[in-house]
Amino acid sequence: MDILWNSLREIITPTTAAYALAAIGLNVHFGFTGLLNFGQAGFVAIGAYGFAISVMTFGFSAPLAIAVTLLLAALYALLLGIPTLRLRADYLAIVTIAAAEIIRFALNSSAFAKWTGGANGLYNEYSDWLKSSNPYPSGVVKIGPWTFTSNDLWIATIDWLVVLLVAGAIYLLVHSPWGRVLKGIREDEHAMLSLGKNVNQYKLQALVIGGVIGALAGILYVQPTSVQPFDFSTRMTFNMYTMLILGGAATVFGPVLGSMIFWVVMRFTDELVTIGVDAGIFDNVTQGSQLRFVLVGVALVLLVVFRPQGILGNRTELSFDAK
Repeated sequence: MDILWNSLREIITPTTAAYALAAIGLNVHFGFTGLLNFGQAGFVAIGAYGFAISVMTFGFSAPLAIAVTLLLAALYALLLGIPTLRLRADYLAIVTIAAAEIIRFALNSSAFAKWTGGANGLYNEYSDWLKSSNPYPSGVVKIGPWTFTSNDLWIATIDWLVVLLVAGAIYLLVHSPWGRVLKGIREDEHAMLSLGKNVNQYKLQALVIGGVIGALAGILYVQPTSVQPFDFSTRMTFNMYTMLILGGAATVFGPVLGSMIFWVVMRFTDELVTIGVDAGIFDNVTQGSQLRFVLVGVALVLLVVFRPQGILGNRTELSFDAK
């Protein structure tokens, strides 16, 4: 029973909230516009490092650091999108994944270690602004069967409030005339061109909005922890796609539900691996931990085969060909 409760605890953790937010941004790109962005981890990295460096190196206040970071993400989206959005979807996928890897290797490089910390990353000396406003009693807070440290619960509360606000804003956007144009571009951009719509401009707007949301997720992601360059590998983007497909692309709350299920399954398999190590089935946790990715992969294959639209998705919403 402890395994189940420990796994369900992941539903409300800050990591789940940050990934849900990043997946919402990716959904603006892929689900609503049909843009194959395989470099969402690059936007998250810009958010994490942009905020940490702004506070620790330049001494910016938290609101100013957030504003500067989101501006950087918007500029990166423009730099990425202006020359590439005229390309086919497969070229855009290659460019975005390469750009994200360039960012990660640059952050990992010793050449910029003065600001980024290189391979060691940055220790958490940037979240005092959040912890100082914590209204929960210090120590351990118990909610039902779960216990949290006061700071973790406060950060999780803020993170989920941001997720709800962004999800609400996305709901209004995609149900507006602007959102209907995006869906039209996803279905048939040539038809939208014939109607006089500036398709590339709309695509660029979607890329900027989804990228800024990804950077905001990066800011939230590093509040309870340090900044490590290895966290922003291509696997992070693949995990987001898993969440998106699991919950349902082109739905507002699909990425949120997908993130919750993904992290509950990951924690559940972690618990099983620990039991396997204790029982002598695995030699060590590292050996057994690879099994969880196998299980997640198998679950994803079964989902795509039997319910390709995801849990909340509509099959007709995914019957498009990415342009």
